[in-house]
Amino acid sequence: MVEAFDINERIRRKVGQMFMCGFMDTAPNGDILKLTREYHIGGIIYFRRNIGTAEEVYKCSAALQQAAGEPLLIAIDQEGGMVARIEEGVTLMPGNMALGATRNTAGVRQAAYICGTELRHLGINMNFAPCVDVNNNPANPVIGVRSYGESPTLVGEMGTAAVEGYQEAGVAATIKHFPGHGDTDTDSHLALPIIGHNRQRLEEVELLPFRQIIESGVDAVMTAHVIFPAYEEEAIPATLSSNIIGGLLRKELSFDGVIVTDCLEMNAISQTVGVGPGAVQAVKAGADLILVSHTYNWQVEAMEAVIEAVLQGEIPEERIDESVQRLVQLKERRGITRAAPKPFAALQGELASRTSMDVAQALSEQSITLLCDDGQLPLTADEPVYVVWPEVRTNHEVIEALHEEVTLGKALELYIREVNEQVIDVDPSEAEIMQVLEESKSFSQVVAVTYNADFSPGQRRILQGLTARSGIKLIVVSVRNPYDYTAVSGIRTCLACYENKPLAMRAAAKVLAGLNAAPGILPVTVGGLTLTT
Repeated sequence: MVEAFDINERIRRKVGQMFMCGFMDTAPNGDILKLTREYHIGGIIYFRRNIGTAEEVYKCSAALQQAAGEPLLIAIDQEGGMVARIEEGVTLMPGNMALGATRNTAGVRQAAYICGTELRHLGINMNFAPCVDVNNNPANPVIGVRSYGESPTLVGEMGTAAVEGYQEAGVAATIKHFPGHGDTDTDSHLALPIIGHNRQRLEEVELLPFRQIIESGVDAVMTAHVIFPAYEEEAIPATLSSNIIGGLLRKELSFDGVIVTDCLEMNAISQTVGVGPGAVQAVKAGADLILVSHTYNWQVEAMEAVIEAVLQGEIPEERIDESVQRLVQLKERRGITRAAPKPFAALQGELASRTSMDVAQALSEQSITLLCDDGQLPLTADEPVYVVWPEVRTNHEVIEALHEEVTLGKALELYIREVNEQVIDVDPSEAEIMQVLEESKSFSQVVAVTYNADFSPGQRRILQGLTARSGIKLIVVSVRNPYDYTAVSGIRTCLACYENKPLAMRAAAKVLAGLNAAPGILPVTVGGLTLTT
């Protein structure tokens, strides 16, 4: 009886180290403490819901480490730009496509080092970044500006620089979403995408950045919930495929670091095979770290399913030992311990410093891209300007910031005498459309900000109405996907910013006011524009 208990407890402790879980508060709650103390989980993931002030994040990380029996991996998706869980009290760097437009690999490395250093000050030691998907599908609803661009070479170079910066700062970098999520038109948060290309095409495009970055040295790789028939005959996603994880990633690409799954609660897994069975399949396929990000019951179900599979002999204990050893090695390599951190007061001056903010601002200014102009730039400073600002009002795991304090209109107020800004929904109502088209008639200068207009019939109707009007200076400013340039015909002046964050809006305002040029180089093909050199 004692021996059976010892085996059970040994397996539970080992399996627990292979799980990374999320929770719902800004301080450790009962659920996450139970998972840490009773299930011995090896990792925690933060979302925006966990983020208070910088000091609160610091205290939360310290409390979690103190509650754990082994050092915790504490991870976050701090990609920059549009996907960033922490924005206040730290330096928010531009996102990947904005950085891709700069062609500044040294700047990318510096940005990642600054971001990594600040994360480590807050007790966060693993970043689920950079995203190295090659975004060559304009209809992709989930990657888009999270990619450096459509050139595999550019993505590889930028991704390598970012990984070097994070890891130099002591943060485990994670490249994602293997073997590639860039050429999908389905969001794996909502359904199960398929990429049907043959192996040659996948090797030349999707796999090239992963291969390059793995060869240069990266701590972790995150799998995609995407089906790849070229590598896996069964209709299962890469996360659950031994052919892709054990064959392609481990053997062909010779990766021996930590393989982490994307979250098993995403519909691609939870609504198909299920979270518990999915966890078992992922471990059998060769994953080392199983991510269950949100729901306590699913987290317990997943761990109990793997524990039972090991106890019943379905998963050999040696398979668990391999993963635990990789996780231990990762923690040792990045100096991750349970030791008490420096007092927050001693670190606070190194968060969002003037130097780091200057780096972020400079990169933002380098990213602004002029797609076309027929003489509309710059705006006339002493004439009123009408600005249309689409606001995101619906939540999504990768679009969490629902309100931006610095709109383009507010940024323009520094340079233009009179700015009239109309805030509309990102998918505007009929009343909002008619209001914008009517109000804009009173202005000779109009700035139409677009946010994924290809996915918004209402935004396209506004653009159609404005472009059809003669005698006005109309400038379209895309603040997410640059593909908005082709949303309607007749756009004569267009800027791409790749994100709607404050630094980008201030940079765009300087271009509109004629104070700065727009030096960015388009990292994707848009409407025949292929400025990808």
